[in-house]
Amino acid sequence: MLKKGIVVKGILIVGLLSSLTVPTAFAETTNDLQNQQSQIQEERSTIQSELSEVEQEIASVLDELDQLTEQIERVNQAMKDNEEIIKETEENIEAANEEVEILQEDITDLEVDIDARLDLLKERANSFQKSGGTLSYIEVILGSKSFGDLIERVFAITQIAKADADFIERLETNKAELQKKQDSVEKKLTELNEMKTELVGMQHHLEDQIEQNEELKKELKDKEEQNEELISSLLEQDNELAARESEIRNRIERERERARQTETRNQTTSTSSTSTNNRQVAIPNGTVNDVINAGKKYIGNSVYVFAGGRTSYDIQNGRFDCSGFVRWAFSQVGVSLGYSTDSMTTAGRQVPASEMKPGDLVFFNTYKTDGHVGIYIGGGKFIGSQSNTGVAIADMTRGYWRDHFNGRVVRVIE
Repeated sequence: MLKKGIVVKGILIVGLLSSLTVPTAFAETTNDLQNQQSQIQEERSTIQSELSEVEQEIASVLDELDQLTEQIERVNQAMKDNEEIIKETEENIEAANEEVEILQEDITDLEVDIDARLDLLKERANSFQKSGGTLSYIEVILGSKSFGDLIERVFAITQIAKADADFIERLETNKAELQKKQDSVEKKLTELNEMKTELVGMQHHLEDQIEQNEELKKELKDKEEQNEELISSLLEQDNELAARESEIRNRIERERERARQTETRNQTTSTSSTSTNNRQVAIPNGTVNDVINAGKKYIGNSVYVFAGGRTSYDIQNGRFDCSGFVRWAFSQVGVSLGYSTDSMTTAGRQVPASEMKPGDLVFFNTYKTDGHVGIYIGGGKFIGSQSNTGVAIADMTRGYWRDHFNGRVVRVIE
């Protein structure tokens, strides 16, 4: 009788300790989850601030692009105007060259006329001399037969000389005028050539400016694309954090529900309190084999899709990622798990890898710690949705999966 009393007291003490331990464990877990939630909220707040800054920077870049586009249009118009002026200047240069050539021909013709008139004067002077003789101009005059003949000769020579002198003077005057006009045209031609040189130089400067503006425009476009990519990345991070925050809230609710259920069981009998720590995390309506067999039907007719397995369409068409498949498989026996590998690491109790058995969750370090999860089926193999095969059975005792198995094993069903 004494022995029986001791046993009963022991059971009552264990039950009492269990009733105290569960709320404490729940409080610690909840506090930890709430701390994680607060940290995520801070991270999301930081991301939102960064998003606001990047959006402002994009707006500034767009303003710069608009201003630069207007500047490029102005420079393009200036180049067109400059090209028209260069074209007009080239036409003026060509006309001036033609005018110079014509004036040069006129001057040459005048020079020929002057030389011809000088030759004619010589011939006229010689006509007053004796044929083959060497009489001078004076001798011609002195050789007159009479005074009247002298007068006639002198008058004739004077008139011829005067006429020839006037003609030569006119030619010389015309030649001087032509030369003056030619000098003026050549000066204009020089100015036009200098103007063309300046315009061509300006055109090169404008072309360089356009090239620089286009480079700057490209840099601004690249900056805009980088900012858009950054926004996309920040939004993706924010969505991921939002999903984690939602998962944490769900976990907190699950912990509270578990605590309420545990407290209810503890209040029923002290014996149930004693066994609480050794029961499964979830109360399934099937066995581990049911979980494994449910998953096997997708072998060979499924595909890996990131975030797959969350909708009825995905499930009907065999579209799963690793955590989506594991969650679906356990839901077939009424066990609810989180959507992420992180949440599944705390979905049950941790057991040593040496003690793992079919139905346990096994984790692998892939792109991150605990980045991949599968369901152990025994014999060193697990079933899961792999990125290269979809749902398939893989060997974790060799090759890639052996090298990436991190030793974490979580038992969801006892």
